[in-house]
Amino acid sequence: MRLTILYFAWVRERIGQAEDVVTIPPELVTIADLITWLAARGGGYAEAMAAPERLRAAIDQNFVGLDALLAGAREVAIFPPVTGG
Repeated sequence: MRLTILYFAWVRERIGQAEDVVTIPPELVTIADLITWLAARGGGYAEAMAAPERLRAAIDQNFVGLDALLAGAREVAIFPPVTGG
């Protein structure tokens, strides 16, 4: 499945880019699986994805939990928790 992955805030800074367009293997089923897969790329990816509990995600611009299914997704955003002020 071809997927656009957007990175925001310190996640983007650690990875060094705002987005990736990737073909993910079929065994990746959830956002958590995707995060583990990205971390395995090493470098900034490993650093940014080291603590998944500190990450939030959206699929096609809808906030989801890390257990959300990737099936049918076109875009996934990964970002730190958002605070208001």
